[in-house]
Amino acid sequence: MKRFQYPVMLAAAEEGGWVVTCRDLPPLVTQGEDEQDALAQAADAMDEVFAAYMLDGVDFPEPSKARRRERLVAPPAETVAKAALYVAMREAGISKMQLAKQLGVDEKEVRRLLDPHYGSKLPRIAEAVSLLGQRLVIGLEPA
Repeated sequence: MKRFQYPVMLAAAEEGGWVVTCRDLPPLVTQGEDEQDALAQAADAMDEVFAAYMLDGVDFPEPSKARRRERLVAPPAETVAKAALYVAMREAGISKMQLAKQLGVDEKEVRRLLDPHYGSKLPRIAEAVSLLGQRLVIGLEPA
């Protein structure tokens, strides 16, 4: 199962607060006032990195195992669902136009399904993933 959680490192900033980086996603650099805020900012920054990767047609790296003092972070659930669709499409070698035809919709709707900044309905994303021979799985874990 493909997971979209990446280990991040929190380092104390000289001016106070915490700086967050992710060795698997080099563009991810952010900061927060305290640890909780830093992790929330990391999830938000990860959302933007995922959007950039999908818009640029970049493959998501496999998440590394968390090292000591690293914390696992994932972007918002809707972004994870869209990333799963993006990965499933790339693995199937199918274009947006081809998926649109299978879904019986305009290609513009598939572009929206892949746009992390556009609010899509989860059942529609799951339907698209299913057409590609995959199953969208949602989990629950302690915060």
